[in-house]
Amino acid sequence: MLRLYNTLTRKKEEFQTLEPNVVKMYVCGPTVYSDAHIGHAMSAIVFDVVRRYLEYRGYQVRYVMNFTDVDDKIINRAARMGVDPQALAETYIQAYRKHLEDLNILNATANPRATQTMDQIQAMIQGLIEKGFAYPAKNGDVYFRITKDPGYGKLSGRKIDEMQAGARIEIEQEKEHPMDFAIWKAAKPGEPAWDSPWGKGRPGWHIECSAMNLAILGEQIDIHGGGNDLIFPHHENEIAQSESYTGKPFARYWMHNGMLQMGSEKMSKSLGNIVTIKDF
Repeated sequence: MLRLYNTLTRKKEEFQTLEPNVVKMYVCGPTVYSDAHIGHAMSAIVFDVVRRYLEYRGYQVRYVMNFTDVDDKIINRAARMGVDPQALAETYIQAYRKHLEDLNILNATANPRATQTMDQIQAMIQGLIEKGFAYPAKNGDVYFRITKDPGYGKLSGRKIDEMQAGARIEIEQEKEHPMDFAIWKAAKPGEPAWDSPWGKGRPGWHIECSAMNLAILGEQIDIHGGGNDLIFPHHENEIAQSESYTGKPFARYWMHNGMLQMGSEKMSKSLGNIVTIKDF
């Protein structure tokens, strides 16, 4: 019997797949705005080992790892460098692919990109609006209505009132609730933008993964993986969007790797102790 630790339930559970001998597994990949570091490498290796073990046990693994190729960080860095955001993203995507090859990481079944999933993203946003889980604001943004989702907070174990008191919140007059989050962002001058029913703009980070997951693996998956820094808000918001849209449980098992420690400290840009994969 195979057992996995499930972040959602905080316990080890017997592993049972949705389809016999098939594992649908989605792992959050990098936001490609700078050189990947050894924390990215560690996470890639962790989930590569999980995948290899599942395959060793006889499962057919459909392994999806995305590239977030439109994001505030990419746009801001490209603006500072005076380059096109998509060209910048492509440079780091190709560099990351080479890193994975050098680390002997197996190729993913698919590597979706946010910019190539725009139709599915917009369809999902429209569906959430129609179901009452999202609303367009006067400023051209579209927000997810967290109070409409009774299960919000179940992955992180947080309650809405506690999150509101302790989190860094974007205060927007257009929001119905301070913790509502943007699933579509109105275009700003000089930023990449796509036409939509709500005006020119681009998707929020959280909706990108939900839509890419849905487009490739379907409404339900077996394993969703990523770093434990993604539990809140990213994975919490993925669950809210996906389950509100489909009406079905999203991922059966949530797996998270811990953060890489540099001695007694966590590796982070703020501490200045980042080691890139290239330098390593």
